[in-house]
Amino acid sequence: METAKKVILTGMQPTGKLHIGSLLGATNNWRSMLDDYDCLFFLADQHAITMPYVPAELRKNSLECVAQYIACGLDPDRCKIFLQSQVVGHTELMWVLGCLTPIGQLERMTQFKDKSKKVGDSVCSGLLFYPVLMAADILLYSADLVPIGDDQKQHLEITRDIAQKFNATYSETFTIPDPYIGETGARIMALQNPTAKMSKSDSNQNSVVYITDTDDAVRKKISSAVTDSEGAISFDPENKPGVANLLSIYAASTGKSIADTLLEFSSLNSYAALKRSVADAVIAKIAPIRAHYCKIAGNREYLMSVLETGRQEAQKRASKMMAKIYHKVGFLENW
Repeated sequence: METAKKVILTGMQPTGKLHIGSLLGATNNWRSMLDDYDCLFFLADQHAITMPYVPAELRKNSLECVAQYIACGLDPDRCKIFLQSQVVGHTELMWVLGCLTPIGQLERMTQFKDKSKKVGDSVCSGLLFYPVLMAADILLYSADLVPIGDDQKQHLEITRDIAQKFNATYSETFTIPDPYIGETGARIMALQNPTAKMSKSDSNQNSVVYITDTDDAVRKKISSAVTDSEGAISFDPENKPGVANLLSIYAASTGKSIADTLLEFSSLNSYAALKRSVADAVIAKIAPIRAHYCKIAGNREYLMSVLETGRQEAQKRASKMMAKIYHKVGFLENW
């Protein structure tokens, strides 16, 4: 008898173009899972409204992000892509889980503390509840594995805590998810500040290479990447973060290990030559992705059909889980 595939679920906020950090650290790994796992990929548009935003841009970015997912290799015939807000169950489960989650635990979350410092007293309660919604996103679909970056481990830990508390309170219900962290390209740093993770919200856009950037733009950004004055090529993230970041980008772009990458560049004593090689590798990686994206980005009917197919499958699973949860917590069945 064929064994059911494990469920992989992950999401990303549709707040702009994907960059090579997202590609090399996230979607590359996601694509490699399509044949071996039951894959669900969602656009976390409900998470996106926890910070100031423009509604029209959110709608536009949501469709563009679907096109970028597909262009990056997430074949909708082999996985399900859907919008978080279009499935009934995410926020409903968040409320149930929130009633089990101590507020002190949420206030200690690193992301909440960091972001609340930036906005002060105007910080919204949605940001505080962000981890509970993330827990609901994951637990709603009985995800076995969740691809995350190192900086997201705390969110998955609280998801596991909440699931275990619910199971202990109401009986075994939720699968306890495990993290899936890719070994290569898991953390791509900003080109102009290699001690910070590459981010589309970076005020210095020369720090970020987008998957839709032209070849010239890629070369310009990488050629201006911060390194150091030594000229020696070695992988030392602590003391040589700029060079280490370039080596990580090259390794992830080519599929090589850091050890093989260092061996390849062992005879170089020029950062300029290293940057040229990195730019060539990134261009070769994103050129077909950019072409595919340009081909489908304007086809709204196709993109909406992908979302509808994904929504139907996600809703079927979510409704089944919510019926079970509502019964366990004591809600009267809706006949």
